[in-house]
Amino acid sequence: MESHKNLIVWQKSIDLVKLVYSTMHAFPHEELFGLVSQIKRAVVSIPSNIAEGFGRGSKKECKRFIHIALGSAIELDTQIIISKELGFLGEEEYRIINSLLLEIKKMLKSLIRSLNTESLVN
Repeated sequence: MESHKNLIVWQKSIDLVKLVYSTMHAFPHEELFGLVSQIKRAVVSIPSNIAEGFGRGSKKECKRFIHIALGSAIELDTQIIISKELGFLGEEEYRIINSLLLEIKKMLKSLIRSLNTESLVN
């Protein structure tokens, strides 16, 4: 693998960042430094940690950062549920975000499993 940018999970996580950011305008202004800030940090953390893991070059380090990315995805999962429950996210917005997030979490788990058996980068 030449670059993390070739990973579909990284590409999809960038799409998730754009999707989540586009929904933040509907959140109440008083949430700007609360839930909105936490959501933005978690969603950006996913592709960032994938990139950092692959940039490290060792399987052990890569797996560690992919685990961090997965943790951020799980954190985001909780935050979007809270957002939906508080009425900040509509049902359709929640469904779209949750569907992509679920796909990314599955891909991250699969990537972790594959790193247990395959070589990492050139």
